[in-house]
Amino acid sequence: MNSVSIVVIGSSNTDMVIKASHLPQPGETILGGTFFMNTGGKGANQAVAAARLGGSVLFIAKTGYDIFGKQAIEVFKKEGIDASYIIKDKQQPSGVALITVDDNGENCIVVAPGANATLTPENINEIKEKIENASLVLMQLETPVETVEYVAAIALSKGVKFILNPAPAAKLNDELLKKISIITPNQKEAEMLTGIKVSDESSAKQAAIFLNRKGIGTVIITMGASGAFVLHGNWHSMIHGHKVKVADTTAAGDVFNGALVVALSEGQNIEDAVTFACKAAAISVTRLGAQASAPHRKEVENFDLANT
Repeated sequence: MNSVSIVVIGSSNTDMVIKASHLPQPGETILGGTFFMNTGGKGANQAVAAARLGGSVLFIAKTGYDIFGKQAIEVFKKEGIDASYIIKDKQQPSGVALITVDDNGENCIVVAPGANATLTPENINEIKEKIENASLVLMQLETPVETVEYVAAIALSKGVKFILNPAPAAKLNDELLKKISIITPNQKEAEMLTGIKVSDESSAKQAAIFLNRKGIGTVIITMGASGAFVLHGNWHSMIHGHKVKVADTTAAGDVFNGALVVALSEGQNIEDAVTFACKAAAISVTRLGAQASAPHRKEVENFDLANT
């Protein structure tokens, strides 16, 4: 059995972030404040979040053969992630994200995927046994959907839990949906998948039932500071979130997913795992940056003490 229990497959980007008083309107130029640059991408963010929280993580991605790709791999190694299966593409550059964050912590993001868009099923086929030997696999939608479908099929064939964070929002076919063990959309993503506008617990339940009927056993709809609605088999519950001072919401969903897979890999039940993930996400929004905002295990364990 492979010693790595969590396989994260997905995107790696370099984030270029500017803080500003407000998000610009079309055609508007505004003077911003702080600029910083760090490694991001939903896949990478989730891998780092999981590793910081104590998960044994293998990250599979594609970067360019450039300085951004090299820097990203160095970061992963420092975080204790197995980065030995990251592919370097000599034709495409590494992915880049341009992010503006306003004074309320809201953001707008434009991504140039670069090498992320060329992570193919053929690439995955070469390292198939890593997926087959994982305890769970986590993916997002910043790499080609054909690759997501291929990984989901491998996981299903070996009884490996497949978790999909369907971000950025996209419509998905029913064949893929029925292969997913756990899906973790936010409100906008849930609406894209179901056609149901998710605004409260009641509408979240409707959307979750819709996805459950498509064959997904566990549906977790994240709802920001309100928490997350969970449907697991015949059980459902609203897991309440936490009110904190928000600095930057960029990686909240990624930290949530990284924390969730760590808790599940340790054998925690779904309610406890989502509770743990909500705490980790709450800590992350109090800090600037994507991977930089991911908390360490002790911080999450001490969260209740710090917020009582």
